[in-house]
Amino acid sequence: MVDFEKDIEQCLQVLKSGGLILYPTDTVWGIGCDATNAKAVDRIYQLKKRADSKAMIVLAADERDILKYVAHPDLAVFDYLQKTTKPTTVVYEGAIGLADNLVGADGTVAIRICNEIFCRHLVKRFRKPVVSTSANISGERTPAIFKDVADIIKAGVEYVVKYRQEDDTVAEPSSVIKWNKDSSITVLRP
Repeated sequence: MVDFEKDIEQCLQVLKSGGLILYPTDTVWGIGCDATNAKAVDRIYQLKKRADSKAMIVLAADERDILKYVAHPDLAVFDYLQKTTKPTTVVYEGAIGLADNLVGADGTVAIRICNEIFCRHLVKRFRKPVVSTSANISGERTPAIFKDVADIIKAGVEYVVKYRQEDDTVAEPSSVIKWNKDSSITVLRP
């Protein structure tokens, strides 16, 4: 088993205190915080120099998290997600229990159930969803590997995860879909 226990412990401390982490996700390297803490979410917007009207993704550990943070989700979404091979973020209507500045003006939130081992452990042990937004300044290129993350981002977080820093596997952002009320899908990012 890969040793990332120290990283998990450090991340949990930082997340619980309202801080920011830089961590490997199931897609690209991300900046994360407690998705229920509006002040922490605001700090990410400031670090990325991003308009707070632009949505950020939330990572969940499993289907139960969706049921906890989305009012009346269409359960058919879980069947769809089991058939996908690429990490897929779903925009759900009826966000509840999350920081107000994470929820769109229309009440939507983008959530991805993560399957990557580090992220799953982190979210499960934190017992709350974690924000996941690409580790770049808004408008700049998304870093495909850790070495591409700008120093300003590394300096703007309380903890930089050591796990997978040497991994040169080029990663891509997730697919993003909107799950509509009639169970149809609108592809927002293939």
